[in-house]
Order: sequence, then structure tokens, then C-alpha cells
Amino acid sequence: MDDKILLSSIEDKIRQSEKRSMVTNTGFLDMRQRSLADNLIKNRGIRHTFDGGYAEAERTVLVFLPEYVYNYVDMSNDERPITVLRAVLDKKAKPLTHRDYLGSLMALGIKRECIGDIIVRSDGADIVVLKEISDFLLMNYYQAGHTNLSVSEVALSEIREPEYQTKEKTDTVASLRLDNIVSTAFGGSRTAAAGEIKMGLVYVNNLLVEKTDYKLKEGDKIVLRGKGKALLKEVGGESRKNRIFVRIEKYI
Repeated sequence: MDDKILLSSIEDKIRQSEKRSMVTNTGFLDMRQRSLADNLIKNRGIRHTFDGGYAEAERTVLVFLPEYVYNYVDMSNDERPITVLRAVLDKKAKPLTHRDYLGSLMALGIKRECIGDIIVRSDGADIVVLKEISDFLLMNYYQAGHTNLSVSEVALSEIREPEYQTKEKTDTVASLRLDNIVSTAFGGSRTAAAGEIKMGLVYVNNLLVEKTDYKLKEGDKIVLRGKGKALLKEVGGESRKNRIFVRIEKYI
């Protein structure tokens, strides 16, 4: 979706929520789109949340909340705009890829913004979708990659989150600048890291950051598009050479 169209549609959702006192939402946003949305609404006092079905979701919908909604997380599954479809393969079927599932969904005419994260496992996948298309998919989605599927709807609380393998790295850095941490976490020089940041390839806690001197803190999650994800797990004291000890968890 074009950025101007996206931002215009977000403004429409804001107006609908305020005028009609109702919950409204966008389609699923990727991290770049989420950053655009966040910049649009920040400091405007608009009640909102991002929801992807689970804490580490990369694709999320932006939900606008009227005053009567005290706490979004307390809303029932029926009230939330997204749901989870669980696709299960035949027992003897070979595992499918993310591309298999996404391609088969889009072949049904489903737009990308209607589909959130697709959590692939050897026996199938949990697919986060807009609730408005769930009935259609339950009736029509029964094959992916020439493999038969059994599809059912499950509660968001039952989603099977991705199982990540991680590798820890302990090092020292001159400072907690973003370019230093990106270089340490993903390899390469600080100059290369700075270039990747300026190119708009780096996200911190799901938001785009293009400043090389952005200061990170313990617990921040960093995504470098094309190279993966890392967590600044621990910030320690300083070495004798006034460098800062850090422990980084890299997702592999």
C-alpha cells in the first residue's frame, strides 16, 4: 500500500473511532508501516495499541480504542479484530514453507494486509488473520503447496509462538550507540552498520530508527532486515579501558 494512502486510511480509522465511539483497526502493518503509523499518532493523545496476536509478532494491526474500553488485553476474542487459524497437514505430508502458506492464501484473493504472522511448524502452521476473513478461509482454505490442510479457528491465547534458537555473545563496546551494537550483534564494521541504519534497515522494538547515535538500553530488541534479530540482553559495567560490557542474544 502506498504510504500516503496508508496514512490517510489511518486518519479515517481515528475519526471513525472518535465520532462513533467504537473500536477501529487497520490491516496488518509491517515494521516500516508501523513506524510510519507511530510517527503519525504520537503525541496526539490517541488511545491505541498494536496487536499481532503475541508479543513478538512482526506484523501487527493498529487498533484505536474509545474511552469505554478500559483495557484492550481484557477484551474477549470476539471483540478483538484478529484471530488465529490453525492449519494441520496430513500425517504423511512433507512440511511446508512460509512461502507455501502465503502464496496459497493470496491465490484465494486474500490481500497481504489481511494476513499477519505465519508461524510455521513441521506439522502445519498458525496463521494470524483479520477476523473479517476467517469465515471465508474456514470454508475455502484447504490446500497449500499441493498439500491438503485441515483448518480450524483457535483462541489467541492458544497460539503456538515461534520457537527460536539463540546464540549469546559477550563483548565490549565504546558506547551503547546503535551503530556499535548493530556491528557487534550482526558482524561487520561500524561503518557498514551505520550505512544499514541510514538505509532504513534497522528497527528497535519494532520501530524504524535511522539515527546512528541512538542510545540503546538493556532489553531492547534490534532487527536488521535481511540479517535477523538480536536482543541487548544485559548491559554491564566498564572495562579498564572504559568500554562497556554487553551480552547480546542473537536469534539464529
